[in-house]
Amino acid sequence: MTEETKAIAPEAAATKKNAKHNTDTYFAEFDFSKVEMTLESMLKSGVHFGHMKSRRHPKMDEYIYTTRNNINIIDLQKTMEKLQEAMKFLASVQKDGKKVLFVGTKKQANDLIESLAHRLNALYVVERWIGGTFTNFKVIRSRTKYLKESEEQQARGEFKKYTKFEQAKKTEELEKLEKRMGGIKEMTELPGAVFIADVKESSIVVQEARKLNIPVSGIVDTNTDPSCIDYPIPANDDAISSLRLILACIGKALSENVSTK
Repeated sequence: MTEETKAIAPEAAATKKNAKHNTDTYFAEFDFSKVEMTLESMLKSGVHFGHMKSRRHPKMDEYIYTTRNNINIIDLQKTMEKLQEAMKFLASVQKDGKKVLFVGTKKQANDLIESLAHRLNALYVVERWIGGTFTNFKVIRSRTKYLKESEEQQARGEFKKYTKFEQAKKTEELEKLEKRMGGIKEMTELPGAVFIADVKESSIVVQEARKLNIPVSGIVDTNTDPSCIDYPIPANDDAISSLRLILACIGKALSENVSTK
């Protein structure tokens, strides 16, 4: 490990433990044109720090450069290559007029994913994945349709015909539905692709997507099986600094595509 890497290590380790900091609005006014997808920027963001050697998934071997102090170090050159592949693919999906669904159910990724999705006007899931979101889409669609229609009724003041108790109960119901399904209420058909910020935590998402042949891209840390992901990005999926950089690169690819439409 170089002296530069050693100097960054304590900072990156601390980042993994730090609470979120303005992640909910991070991409609101983000300037994607200034995103630097370089080995240096990845190094500074701690993208290369994996998990302990004991948690290493054997299928991640090709993406691991070395091990230092019992910590797997990801090969950033391969991260760069895989990230570029994912960016190109996701941009092509959007260019074809299909939606990309962003998933980030891990605490570190929640607000960043939601912020990016809002910026890109994309679909997202940051709460617990609802089983059957893909495989039982007809039922899910009926619930999101109900959510939208009820919110429209509420906006028109139609809830006033109910008693105060009934209004409170309906409002509470809508708040719960919005929290769980708000990010997919505009999903009128299955997405053209899924991007997952925390593949290890989202095995059910991957299973449902594969069952319906929906391409999957996502961040795979050293404790994750990358073979089930169509466009894996080997990177640190815990540090907020790493997530910010990877998501910024994905956002840049998609925002550039939007601007050319």
